[in-house]
Amino acid sequence: MDADVALLQEAGLMPEEVADKVEIDSVNRPDHLCDRWPMVVKLPDRVEVEWFKPVSPMMRPEADEIPVSDVSTIAAARVNPQGVEPFIVVSMYARWVMPHSSTDTKWGVGHSDGSAHRILSDLSAFIGSTDPSTHRILAAGDLNMFYGATEDNRLALAARDGTVFDRMAALGLEFLGPQYPDGRQASPTPHGLEPNTKNVPTYHTARKSPETAENQLDYVFASRCFHEEVTVQAMNSPEEWGSSDHCRFWIEVG
Repeated sequence: MDADVALLQEAGLMPEEVADKVEIDSVNRPDHLCDRWPMVVKLPDRVEVEWFKPVSPMMRPEADEIPVSDVSTIAAARVNPQGVEPFIVVSMYARWVMPHSSTDTKWGVGHSDGSAHRILSDLSAFIGSTDPSTHRILAAGDLNMFYGATEDNRLALAARDGTVFDRMAALGLEFLGPQYPDGRQASPTPHGLEPNTKNVPTYHTARKSPETAENQLDYVFASRCFHEEVTVQAMNSPEEWGSSDHCRFWIEVG
Protein backbone atom coordinates (compact mmCIF):
# COMPACT_ATOMS: atom_id res chain seq x y z
CA MET A 1 0.00 0.00 0.00
CA ASP A 2 3.08 2.28 0.18
CA ALA A 3 2.07 3.37 3.69
CA ASP A 4 4.62 4.57 6.25
CA VAL A 5 2.96 3.41 9.48
CA ALA A 6 0.22 0.89 10.24
CA LEU A 7 -2.09 1.11 13.25
CA LEU A 8 -3.30 -2.42 13.94
CA GLN A 9 -5.90 -3.79 16.33
CA GLU A 10 -6.34 -7.33 17.63
CA ALA A 11 -2.84 -8.18 16.43
CA GLY A 12 -0.90 -11.18 17.66
CA LEU A 13 2.61 -12.50 17.14
CA MET A 14 4.48 -11.24 14.09
CA PRO A 15 4.36 -13.72 11.17
CA GLU A 16 7.82 -14.93 10.21
CA GLU A 17 7.34 -14.05 6.53
CA VAL A 18 7.05 -10.32 7.28
CA ALA A 19 9.33 -10.04 10.32
CA ASP A 20 12.27 -8.71 8.27
CA LYS A 21 10.11 -6.20 6.38
CA VAL A 22 8.59 -4.21 9.23
CA GLU A 23 9.56 -2.87 12.63
CA ILE A 24 7.49 -3.04 15.82
CA ASP A 25 8.03 -2.08 19.44
CA SER A 26 10.09 -4.45 21.58
CA VAL A 27 7.59 -4.64 24.44
CA ASN A 28 6.82 -8.15 25.62
CA ARG A 29 3.04 -8.26 25.87
CA PRO A 30 1.74 -10.37 28.77
CA ASP A 31 -0.04 -13.09 26.77
CA HIS A 32 -1.49 -14.50 29.97
CA LEU A 33 -3.57 -11.30 30.15
CA CYS A 34 -4.52 -10.97 26.48
CA ASP A 35 -4.11 -12.91 23.25
CA ARG A 36 -4.60 -9.88 20.96
CA TRP A 37 -3.52 -6.28 21.29
CA PRO A 38 -3.17 -3.03 19.31
CA MET A 39 0.13 -2.27 17.64
CA VAL A 40 1.98 0.55 15.87
CA VAL A 41 4.05 -0.85 12.99
CA LYS A 42 6.75 0.97 11.07
CA LEU A 43 6.74 -0.04 7.40
CA PRO A 44 9.43 1.61 5.15
CA ASP A 45 12.31 3.77 6.36
CA ARG A 46 10.80 7.09 5.29
CA VAL A 47 9.77 7.93 8.86
CA GLU A 48 11.23 7.55 12.31
CA VAL A 49 9.05 5.94 14.96
CA GLU A 50 9.63 6.16 18.71
CA TRP A 51 7.43 3.74 20.61
CA PHE A 52 6.10 4.51 24.08
CA LYS A 53 6.58 1.63 26.49
CA PRO A 54 3.42 0.85 28.52
CA VAL A 55 3.90 1.08 32.27
CA SER A 56 1.64 0.91 35.30
CA PRO A 57 -0.82 3.82 35.57
CA MET A 58 0.44 4.27 39.12
CA MET A 59 3.90 5.29 37.88
CA ARG A 60 5.19 8.71 36.87
CA PRO A 61 6.18 8.06 33.26
CA GLU A 62 9.56 8.69 31.72
CA ALA A 63 9.83 10.38 28.33
CA ASP A 64 9.57 7.05 26.48
CA GLU A 65 6.71 5.61 28.57
CA ILE A 66 2.92 5.82 28.71
CA PRO A 67 0.85 4.81 31.75
CA VAL A 68 -1.59 2.15 30.51
CA SER A 69 -4.53 0.68 32.39
CA ASP A 70 -5.08 -2.20 29.92
CA VAL A 71 -2.33 -3.32 27.53
CA SER A 72 -4.88 -4.99 25.26
CA THR A 73 -6.54 -1.67 24.35
CA ILE A 74 -3.87 0.89 23.40
CA ALA A 75 -0.49 1.32 21.73
CA ALA A 76 1.23 4.67 21.16
CA ALA A 77 4.26 6.05 19.35
CA ARG A 78 5.75 9.32 18.15
CA VAL A 79 6.09 9.58 14.38
CA ASN A 80 8.76 11.83 12.86
CA PRO A 81 8.04 12.15 9.12
CA GLN A 82 10.15 14.08 6.64
CA GLY A 83 8.78 17.56 6.03
CA VAL A 84 5.98 17.27 8.62
CA GLU A 85 6.01 18.26 12.29
CA PRO A 86 6.17 15.17 14.55
CA PHE A 87 2.93 13.83 15.98
CA ILE A 88 1.75 11.05 18.27
CA VAL A 89 -0.24 8.10 16.93
CA VAL A 90 -2.50 5.95 19.08
CA SER A 91 -3.90 2.60 18.00
CA MET A 92 -7.16 1.92 19.88
CA TYR A 93 -9.07 -1.29 20.47
CA ALA A 94 -12.08 -0.95 22.76
CA ARG A 95 -12.48 -4.63 23.57
CA TRP A 96 -15.71 -6.06 24.92
CA VAL A 97 -15.90 -6.43 28.70
CA MET A 98 -18.47 -8.62 30.44
CA PRO A 99 -20.37 -7.26 33.46
CA HIS A 100 -19.54 -8.79 36.84
CA SER A 101 -20.94 -12.26 37.44
CA SER A 102 -23.05 -10.93 40.30
CA THR A 103 -24.94 -8.63 37.93
CA ASP A 104 -28.08 -9.75 36.12
CA THR A 105 -27.49 -9.00 32.44
CA LYS A 106 -28.61 -9.93 28.95
CA TRP A 107 -25.58 -8.38 27.25
CA GLY A 108 -24.19 -11.40 25.47
CA VAL A 109 -20.90 -9.79 24.43
CA GLY A 110 -20.63 -7.24 27.24
CA HIS A 111 -19.91 -3.54 26.71
CA SER A 112 -17.11 -1.64 24.98
CA ASP A 113 -17.51 1.84 26.46
CA GLY A 114 -15.56 0.84 29.59
CA SER A 115 -12.52 -0.01 27.48
CA ALA A 116 -12.97 3.14 25.39
CA HIS A 117 -12.93 5.34 28.48
CA ARG A 118 -9.77 3.60 29.71
CA ILE A 119 -8.16 4.39 26.36
CA LEU A 120 -9.16 8.03 26.68
CA SER A 121 -7.76 8.23 30.19
CA ASP A 122 -4.47 6.73 28.99
CA LEU A 123 -4.01 8.95 25.93
CA SER A 124 -4.82 11.96 28.14
CA ALA A 125 -1.22 11.60 29.35
CA PHE A 126 -0.25 13.50 26.19
CA ILE A 127 -2.68 16.36 26.90
CA GLY A 128 -1.58 18.98 29.41
CA SER A 129 -3.66 22.00 28.41
CA THR A 130 -7.22 22.87 27.47
CA ASP A 131 -5.74 24.45 24.35
CA PRO A 132 -5.81 21.66 21.72
CA SER A 133 -3.12 23.37 19.67
CA THR A 134 -0.61 22.24 22.33
CA HIS A 135 -0.82 18.59 21.21
CA ARG A 136 -0.66 16.73 17.90
CA ILE A 137 -2.39 13.39 18.37
CA LEU A 138 -3.85 11.05 15.77
CA ALA A 139 -5.94 8.27 17.31
CA ALA A 140 -7.59 5.55 15.24
CA GLY A 141 -9.04 2.10 15.67
CA ASP A 142 -11.90 -0.16 16.58
CA LEU A 143 -14.23 1.25 19.25
CA ASN A 144 -16.89 -1.46 18.85
CA MET A 145 -19.68 1.12 18.94
CA PHE A 146 -21.91 3.02 16.52
CA TYR A 147 -21.55 6.75 16.01
CA GLY A 148 -24.97 8.39 16.25
CA ALA A 149 -26.85 5.27 17.37
CA THR A 150 -30.50 5.81 18.26
CA GLU A 151 -32.03 4.50 21.47
CA ASP A 152 -33.82 1.69 19.62
CA ASN A 153 -30.54 0.29 18.29
CA ARG A 154 -30.51 -3.19 19.81
CA LEU A 155 -26.78 -3.59 19.07
CA ALA A 156 -25.67 -0.46 20.93
CA LEU A 157 -25.73 1.21 24.33
CA ALA A 158 -26.55 4.52 22.67
CA ALA A 159 -26.41 6.85 25.68
CA ARG A 160 -23.23 5.30 27.08
CA ASP A 161 -21.50 5.11 23.71
CA GLY A 162 -22.30 8.77 23.07
CA THR A 163 -20.27 9.78 26.11
CA VAL A 164 -17.14 8.41 24.43
CA PHE A 165 -17.50 10.71 21.41
CA ASP A 166 -18.40 13.62 23.71
CA ARG A 167 -15.30 13.02 25.82
CA MET A 168 -13.10 12.91 22.71
CA ALA A 169 -14.39 16.36 21.78
CA ALA A 170 -13.88 17.64 25.35
CA LEU A 171 -10.22 16.58 25.14
CA GLY A 172 -9.79 18.58 21.95
CA LEU A 173 -9.86 15.58 19.60
CA GLU A 174 -11.89 16.16 16.44
CA PHE A 175 -14.02 13.38 15.00
CA LEU A 176 -12.78 12.63 11.47
CA GLY A 177 -15.10 9.74 10.71
CA PRO A 178 -14.57 8.53 8.12
CA GLN A 179 -18.02 9.57 7.02
CA TYR A 180 -19.67 9.55 3.59
CA PRO A 181 -18.48 10.46 0.95
CA ASP A 182 -15.14 9.20 2.29
CA GLY A 183 -16.33 5.63 1.99
CA ARG A 184 -19.22 3.58 0.62
CA GLN A 185 -22.49 3.73 2.56
CA ALA A 186 -24.73 0.78 3.39
CA SER A 187 -28.05 0.60 1.55
CA PRO A 188 -30.63 0.53 2.99
CA THR A 189 -29.71 2.47 6.13
CA PRO A 190 -29.19 -0.02 8.97
CA HIS A 191 -31.76 -0.07 11.76
CA GLY A 192 -30.80 2.01 14.79
CA LEU A 193 -29.26 4.95 12.92
CA GLU A 194 -30.78 8.26 11.86
CA PRO A 195 -32.01 8.30 8.23
CA ASN A 196 -29.48 11.03 7.38
CA THR A 197 -26.50 9.17 8.91
CA LYS A 198 -23.19 9.46 7.10
CA ASN A 199 -21.76 6.32 8.70
CA VAL A 200 -19.88 3.98 6.38
CA PRO A 201 -19.65 0.22 7.07
CA THR A 202 -16.25 -0.86 8.34
CA TYR A 203 -17.07 -4.32 9.73
CA HIS A 204 -18.98 -7.42 8.74
CA THR A 205 -20.01 -10.44 10.77
CA ALA A 206 -19.15 -14.01 9.82
CA ARG A 207 -22.59 -14.29 8.18
CA LYS A 208 -21.97 -11.29 5.93
CA SER A 209 -19.30 -10.09 3.53
CA PRO A 210 -17.75 -6.79 2.40
CA GLU A 211 -20.60 -6.49 -0.10
CA THR A 212 -23.26 -6.78 2.62
CA ALA A 213 -21.43 -5.03 5.49
CA GLU A 214 -23.68 -2.60 7.37
CA ASN A 215 -22.11 -1.17 10.50
CA GLN A 216 -19.30 1.24 11.32
CA LEU A 217 -17.23 0.35 14.37
CA ASP A 218 -13.92 2.03 13.46
CA TYR A 219 -13.07 5.72 13.72
CA VAL A 220 -10.32 8.33 13.50
CA PHE A 221 -9.73 11.39 15.70
CA ALA A 222 -7.08 14.10 15.64
CA SER A 223 -6.18 17.09 17.79
CA ARG A 224 -8.19 20.17 16.89
CA CYS A 225 -6.20 22.38 14.49
CA PHE A 226 -3.91 19.44 13.64
CA HIS A 227 -7.00 17.68 12.23
CA GLU A 228 -6.99 20.15 9.32
CA GLU A 229 -3.82 18.43 8.08
CA VAL A 230 -5.41 14.96 8.15
CA THR A 231 -7.58 13.24 5.53
CA VAL A 232 -9.23 9.85 6.02
CA GLN A 233 -10.73 7.39 3.53
CA ALA A 234 -12.49 4.12 4.35
CA MET A 235 -11.29 1.43 1.96
CA ASN A 236 -14.62 -0.36 2.24
CA SER A 237 -15.58 -1.17 -1.34
CA PRO A 238 -15.62 -4.97 -1.88
CA GLU A 239 -12.60 -4.90 -4.19
CA GLU A 240 -10.36 -2.99 -1.73
CA TRP A 241 -11.66 -4.34 1.61
CA GLY A 242 -8.84 -6.78 2.35
CA SER A 243 -8.73 -10.08 4.25
CA SER A 244 -10.00 -8.90 7.65
CA ASP A 245 -13.59 -8.61 8.85
CA HIS A 246 -12.75 -4.91 9.32
CA CYS A 247 -11.86 -2.76 6.32
CA ARG A 248 -8.71 -0.67 6.16
CA PHE A 249 -8.44 3.12 6.44
CA TRP A 250 -6.10 5.25 4.37
CA ILE A 251 -4.96 8.24 6.46
CA GLU A 252 -2.76 11.02 5.09
CA VAL A 253 -1.05 13.71 7.19
CA GLY A 254 0.31 16.93 5.78
